[in-house]
Amino acid sequence: MADVVKKATRHGYSEGLVELAAQHEDIICLDADLGSATGSQAFRKVYPDRYIEAGIAEQDLIGMAAGLARTGLSPFANSFAVFAAGRAFEIIRNSVCYPNLNVKIVGSHCGITPAGDGGSHQCIEDVAAMRVLPNMTVLSPCDFNQAKLMAKLLYEHKGPCYMRTSREPMPIVTSLEDKIEIGKAQILRHGSDVCIVATGVMTALAVAAVDELAAEGVNAELVNVHTIKPLDMDTIAAGVKKCGGKVLVCEEANMYGGLGEAVARGLVETDGIKFDHVAVMDRFGQSGLSGELLEEYGITSANIKAHAAALANR
Repeated sequence: MADVVKKATRHGYSEGLVELAAQHEDIICLDADLGSATGSQAFRKVYPDRYIEAGIAEQDLIGMAAGLARTGLSPFANSFAVFAAGRAFEIIRNSVCYPNLNVKIVGSHCGITPAGDGGSHQCIEDVAAMRVLPNMTVLSPCDFNQAKLMAKLLYEHKGPCYMRTSREPMPIVTSLEDKIEIGKAQILRHGSDVCIVATGVMTALAVAAVDELAAEGVNAELVNVHTIKPLDMDTIAAGVKKCGGKVLVCEEANMYGGLGEAVARGLVETDGIKFDHVAVMDRFGQSGLSGELLEEYGITSANIKAHAAALANR
């Protein structure tokens, strides 16, 4: 069997942005002293005159991006998710979302997969924080290819956007030929026993779980949610209905305030729902080896498989 190709979504996004900038001179890239980690350094090498280094000042990063947007430019502001969505939250709220400005914010190193950075840098709260903001669109690509395609979607969408990207290389499970659009979920596998709704790196893990389940006679529907807000409840609800009301939501974020609660809210008036959730169970991350940490927090295909199998048999 050929080796599975693994790449990080942060690099897919940066590659897509560099290619896009060749066609659109209004694109400006900003970073907060983390360009080599977020991937924005690739942009700086090709377009140094369109790159702004804000230093370790995330509030200024977002404030400058808002000012650039007011002049008609298209700023892409980059930092670790914990700083972009956390430290700069009030500036995002009042200077970007309140005036509904065309600012793109990309938070890398989200979730607990940046294991070596420790709990202070493993952001599990950004989905909840960004979802709650009016006018904000929230994106979560599942692999390198999807992140690359989403650079173009970010540019074409007019208004505030937040996108999560990952540090950890993950299997590529989609194609650059896929047709994706903001607000429309993507069905990666068809099934009738249980509907798995996954986002970000959890989608790649869910693909492996679904394939293993199929070999054991459990046919799972897999819905990849690359747009957390606005959420495509029509596609999700149709998949859940086809699977007899059995739904498993998988996300590399806190169990509170994220995709799980959004899906549950969308299904709350539907009879016969059987719901389960694989997420970070309301605890901070910690330092450790990637494999050990993922196992500790249940961010594994084996855990997804176990929950899906149990749900299918309920």
